[in-house]
Amino acid sequence: MTSTKMDLMPRHIQNFSEATAVRHHWGYADRMLPCTNDAGSCEYLDVVYHAHDLSMLYCGILWATLLGIAFIWTIYNRSSAKPSESLEPISDADRSRAAIGSIDRCQRALASYRRQYLLPEFARPVFGRTTRLQILVLATLTGYLAVFSFVGIVYNTWVTPVKKMPAVYNTRTSLGPWADRVGVIAYALTPLSVLLSSRESLLSLITGLPYQSFNFLHRWLGYIIVVQSIFHTIGWSVIELRLYQPQPSVGISWIKQTYMIWGVIAMFFLFVLFILSTPWAIRRTGYEFFRKSHYVLAMLYVGACWGHWAKLSCFLIPALAVWFIDRGVRLVRTALLHYNYIGGSSTMRFGSTDATITTFPDAVNGNIVRLDFMHQQEPWSIGQHFYLCFPKSSVFQLHPFTPLNVPTPKAGAVPHSYIFRAKNGETKKIAQLATIASSTPVVLNGPYGVSEIDNITTSTNILCIAGGTGITYVLPVLLSQITNCGCASTRRMQLVWAIRRKADMAWVQSELDRLYEAAKSIDLKISIYVTREDPSISSNSSISDDKADNVKIDITEKPGSVSLTTSSDCETQAPSGCCGSKNNEIELCSPAFPLKQSMTVERRGSLGTAPPEMRHPDLSAIVRDFVDATVQGPTSVYASGPGGMISDLRTIVAGLNDGAKVWRGDLRSSVELKCDDRLEW
Repeated sequence: MTSTKMDLMPRHIQNFSEATAVRHHWGYADRMLPCTNDAGSCEYLDVVYHAHDLSMLYCGILWATLLGIAFIWTIYNRSSAKPSESLEPISDADRSRAAIGSIDRCQRALASYRRQYLLPEFARPVFGRTTRLQILVLATLTGYLAVFSFVGIVYNTWVTPVKKMPAVYNTRTSLGPWADRVGVIAYALTPLSVLLSSRESLLSLITGLPYQSFNFLHRWLGYIIVVQSIFHTIGWSVIELRLYQPQPSVGISWIKQTYMIWGVIAMFFLFVLFILSTPWAIRRTGYEFFRKSHYVLAMLYVGACWGHWAKLSCFLIPALAVWFIDRGVRLVRTALLHYNYIGGSSTMRFGSTDATITTFPDAVNGNIVRLDFMHQQEPWSIGQHFYLCFPKSSVFQLHPFTPLNVPTPKAGAVPHSYIFRAKNGETKKIAQLATIASSTPVVLNGPYGVSEIDNITTSTNILCIAGGTGITYVLPVLLSQITNCGCASTRRMQLVWAIRRKADMAWVQSELDRLYEAAKSIDLKISIYVTREDPSISSNSSISDDKADNVKIDITEKPGSVSLTTSSDCETQAPSGCCGSKNNEIELCSPAFPLKQSMTVERRGSLGTAPPEMRHPDLSAIVRDFVDATVQGPTSVYASGPGGMISDLRTIVAGLNDGAKVWRGDLRSSVELKCDDRLEW
């Protein structure tokens, strides 16, 4: 206690020997009363302690506001009316309207307005691929913090004499209380930052949003903490190294104190965290290095903050608790997934699952690896993903992958299928392993994320757009719906898949076959765009020609592209006018006729000869044409692929929403975008 008083005495100018009472202040040094210093110093101390008490109050208000928002959001999610399932015939005058209740209509209209104005991205060079809604949330939080960083502080300057030093004066200003304020807020934001980064996310349970949705706010909240810590450091450095006299003795004495040494260490860890978290550093060091170093440095930073000012441990303890609970739950979930009866044994033990490896060679872009296995567990929800560990490669790395199949239990086990491109690191090791073994052990952790089809009804039109291995995100959506579509349904479904080579269709050939068979009886169109096919490669389709009777493969030359079309003789199966021929592509006009829906495979441009805008599909035309062709009901667009594709779709989908029309009952103007953005910046 004596050493603590001696450390605080130079900073807080309190006369400990003459004090007759002690007043406790939460998160700060105790106040010695009465104040026997000069009048200016006593007035300054009054301002310091009053400002700190308000700092703690404002931080409490911040957390109370956040908890209140979470509570209201939870109530809203639990009480929201389910989407209307009505598929009753409608008149021509109200062809695009659905009979929905007032509450449901209001919710849909508000959601459409939100997408219309807040879905597009904003200031991409600064914020990356983030929506206006995310920026609005960040701006609101930043505005709150900016206001409460300055209010409640008496701004003044006090020139006070230095004891036993005639003609030597200290300049005391409100810079001290303000520097303390931003430091306290930085501490208070630490548990929120950890909470936003948690994979076992309490926020996901409350809001219904996947944990990766909070990555943007976690990243920018970290930047705010960095800025606040810099201001805190600069403020007290100016005070102790410039305003307090005599120098340099005061400054040297200040920097040698234990709490200051820990403060310097904390700032060092924080700066390293900041630098290694930039996209520039991640690209050069790799994501795995970033992830592991982030964990270690974050905990070292929290520990250094504790050493700097342990009186604010009320904010640090929750941060540590959230971090350790998150890691503990991960271990428990993995144990529950793999602790079972292994190999017919009568006792339970932990064991991995053997996955069959299939490799699709691609010397230019990197081989594609497909994993297939069965595992005893409960089915996951469509849209969720797992973290996979490959013990033969490394037990310290886990990689997120989305299953491309529907979780259909078979004799207590659920099938898993994954594809990924092997470039560098662990994925490349798995591809190399496939050359000497047909299987590899896998350890699962998950599932994570939320269901992406809870709000889908039989009247919801579905457009799935994927680029490359992003097909794993959208395929399960369509596969889960094709068994629930009656021929009387007016819903439309379409898959748009952009791949580099036509042979890439073999990655998911069995799944494409299922969609192709289902397209005989429902309004489902499959459009595949080959964007970088080398003309020297054979044009043979990777989809077998004998999947249906009377089906043939037609190859039609077009300027700058080749179109591969599967067609059938519809004239013998339907009345004239049902199936029309346009550019040799057979279109299904009505699901009432069990015709073989066309699967088009179009080569958009040869490698190195066509610009990107010609090679890639026109997303704006595709989405708009799809929505225009719907009969009734809302549309859900599922997308996974390059960041540029997601950015374009956000703008396109926002332009198709019209809250006013939705309020009047036209659900065709309600278009939702769901995308896989786990690694977006």
